[in-house]
Amino acid sequence: MSDALRIRTGQFGRVALLDMDRSLVRHAHPHCHVLLKVDGADTSFLVGDRVAPLTDNTAVLVNAWTPHAYVHRPEAPRTIILALYIEPNWLAGFRSNWVSSGEAGFFGSTAGEVTPLITKLTLELSSSMVHAPTAIAEHEKLLGELMIAVIERFTEWRSVGSMLRSNSRINSVDWRIRKAISLIRSDPATPDGVDRLAENAGMSRANFFRVFERSTGVTPRVFMNVVRLERAVHAAVNSDISFGELSDELGFSSQGHFTRFFRDHAGVAPSHFRSISRLGDVAEFLRI
Repeated sequence: MSDALRIRTGQFGRVALLDMDRSLVRHAHPHCHVLLKVDGADTSFLVGDRVAPLTDNTAVLVNAWTPHAYVHRPEAPRTIILALYIEPNWLAGFRSNWVSSGEAGFFGSTAGEVTPLITKLTLELSSSMVHAPTAIAEHEKLLGELMIAVIERFTEWRSVGSMLRSNSRINSVDWRIRKAISLIRSDPATPDGVDRLAENAGMSRANFFRVFERSTGVTPRVFMNVVRLERAVHAAVNSDISFGELSDELGFSSQGHFTRFFRDHAGVAPSHFRSISRLGDVAEFLRI
């Protein structure tokens, strides 16, 4: 079963060092998402409708809200992956136009050849997370250097803001879809799901699906799952809520269903995610 070796969260978003040997369902993130191989077998991700190789020499690049999946071949060896889920507002602290990392088209390709610097920083960050779990400032410093190297390598970073502004989905979202998005965010546990959303938008189910995906880049169900997963991740890291209670709050029929959902999207069970994400904090406490 896949394992999270280390997880670090903060204003930057989150970074996960994953030992992958199971598939992930088609999903999306509201982050600038980068996947870098640390060790093990070469593998690949399906990003949109393209196969993106993840190797010693190539990174997988996933724009915010782009559907992607990981299909693990049962006979294949494990792959250790450094997965970056980076907040656009944090990147804007380096260069203001990097807030556009939350837009479709920030990365022009789903994969690209890494530089020696990217490889070096990937290995240094991974090693520090494993061997120095309390070195939070060091982790964030290395992450910043890594993201600068990634963006300078894989984007037209000097002009990326103006290039994407005119194509921003936010400026072209149908008002009925905005209404549906607000409803999803206010009540991700809605029991009637897509039917209720379509009804509230005054649209047929088929037309609602079509306009929603055209406006956001994902289906209503994927969008709902993104909201539920991010709420679950935040609660797992920042609260002591029981997973049974969290399951109820997010509208799952049982805690087992919630656990499967979390594992299929994040790679590990929520209890393991919580314990690993707090590893550095626990170690810091024990040192005092």
